[in-house]
Amino acid sequence: MVRTQIQITKEQAQALRSLASRLNVSQAELIRRGIDRLLRQDAGAQSADRRSRALAAAGRYASGQHDVSERHDEHLAKAFKS
Repeated sequence: MVRTQIQITKEQAQALRSLASRLNVSQAELIRRGIDRLLRQDAGAQSADRRSRALAAAGRYASGQHDVSERHDEHLAKAFKS
């Protein structure tokens, strides 16, 4: 683990102590859990954003070929040779 130092308000410290006591875990454990939750939410938001951008791009481009879904490997090989 990496040791770090943070500053929180008196109200946050009091609420954190109370919650830690009620859950019978350390304040540090609660802080780690909070950080993990924040990181998961951010990763989920980034994933949702990527998915949204991919869906927005789907169907926007036309190759002019009508058999791409059936012969995609051949088209890909031809594209890479060019």
